[in-house]
Amino acid sequence: MADQSLTYTLDEAITSVGFGKFQGLALLFAGVGCISDSMEMMLLSFIGPAVQSDWKLSPSKESLLSTVVFAGMLVGSFFWGLISDSYGRSSPSMRQIRIYTHIKPMESPENTFGYLDVFQDLRYCLFGLLYRNGILGSLMVSVGAGILSAFCPNYMSLVILRCLLGFGIGGGQIFALWFIEFIPTQNRGSWMITYTGFWTFGTIIEASLGWYIMPRLGWRWLVGFSVLPSLAVLLSSFTIPESPRYLCVKGKTKEAQIVLERVAKTNQAKLPPGRVIYDRRTEPDEERAASEKSPLLSSAGEKKTHYFNSFSPVLALFSSELIRITLPLWFFYLGNLFLYYGIILMTSELSGRESICNMSKELPAKKHVNLYINVFITSLAETPGLIFSASMVDKVGRKLTLEITCTLGFIVLLPLISPQNEMVTTALLFGARMFIMATYTVVGTYAREAYPTSVRSVGVGIASAMGRIGGMLCPFVAVGLVRGCHQAAAVILFEVVIFLLGLCVMLFPFDTRARNLTDSVLDHR
Repeated sequence: MADQSLTYTLDEAITSVGFGKFQGLALLFAGVGCISDSMEMMLLSFIGPAVQSDWKLSPSKESLLSTVVFAGMLVGSFFWGLISDSYGRSSPSMRQIRIYTHIKPMESPENTFGYLDVFQDLRYCLFGLLYRNGILGSLMVSVGAGILSAFCPNYMSLVILRCLLGFGIGGGQIFALWFIEFIPTQNRGSWMITYTGFWTFGTIIEASLGWYIMPRLGWRWLVGFSVLPSLAVLLSSFTIPESPRYLCVKGKTKEAQIVLERVAKTNQAKLPPGRVIYDRRTEPDEERAASEKSPLLSSAGEKKTHYFNSFSPVLALFSSELIRITLPLWFFYLGNLFLYYGIILMTSELSGRESICNMSKELPAKKHVNLYINVFITSLAETPGLIFSASMVDKVGRKLTLEITCTLGFIVLLPLISPQNEMVTTALLFGARMFIMATYTVVGTYAREAYPTSVRSVGVGIASAMGRIGGMLCPFVAVGLVRGCHQAAAVILFEVVIFLLGLCVMLFPFDTRARNLTDSVLDHR
């Protein structure tokens, strides 16, 4: 039995257990979730041209298929981020589900034997599953919408379902947030970039599937196969524990202690003697925090207070302590995702597009082969981008790495202002995607480290939502301008955005290299 007079902080506990088997399994779980999101996003490169050909769509309707996904992600990033900070990162275990469904009869004198009618049982269970965590809810929406998309009978139903799918995968950032809260400070940046490597792996898988499936089976089969990783993560999500950092912030230090003991046992390591505390300065009132566990059981007035307090993380982003982080991150995410998805979609449009602009003919079969090859090759570009950023992020810091990758991306993209032959175009797009991907991974690491635990999910979620606005705009630039033979205008716009991102990095208030994660807004004073 540990001496309860001895205490240790969460950072001391995470450092003590180190990076071991548990973190490896956590990386695998979160990584497969990342793969599922990247495959759905990479699908945009194939589904638009294929559906346009099958259903004879106009360019604006083809672009809308991509835009509605980003619109759904815009709302989903905010919604699931708010849910995650208010109710928890991970899915409830089956034991927790039983608690949700039996909490009222145990406390109610008229239900002495623990009996609860079916309607109430389902109501509490569904609330526990969908609203008391971010990961499971977003996965259920993604899987459902993804499967139904493969059976869409017409254009409008496909638009609606792709928007709903975007809403589901808007919660994808929770995988990274959950994972980072188990990682020791040392080499945290490198591990987060390793996690992002799963995104790259997912794009390569999707490009390979598209290359093989599209010419043989068509786009519906590709949509169906792309849902499989999300389904696998959904089925395994009941086994993961809640983040101990989130539990400590909510005052549930006893539950955090249980999770930490599980981590230590899995890693075959030992925790420091004593019990975990929130920090050395203060501990939240566990009784007060526990009273917030069951908002469904509260009175009407308590419900209003609870739901009002659920929005307090959003207000905290505009506090004097965090606003210097929030505003630059919003702009950077908007511009960075505009570039990332713009280059992906521009790759699709430039495959065989030069001949059309020159009024020459090209066989449709050759054009589609070029599309699959070029998308596959440029997807491979993300791997050296990850290696490049991983080699620098823990040595020179997050901010300097961002400046370097923005500069190199600007240089590589510049020759595309004038039309090039197919080989040179593919090579330049390879380099551009390499460095833009590097900036995406590093700024994602910075955002997750810069925000405190109490607002980390909603902070990153809203920043991601701002990025989705950039994603909504990029189809009209990449598809519209390039298809209209205005390649130079599209590339110049991309160059201006990269230049502004380089300036934006200078506004970040501090570098997060070798800094412990903070838990409260007050830690930023």
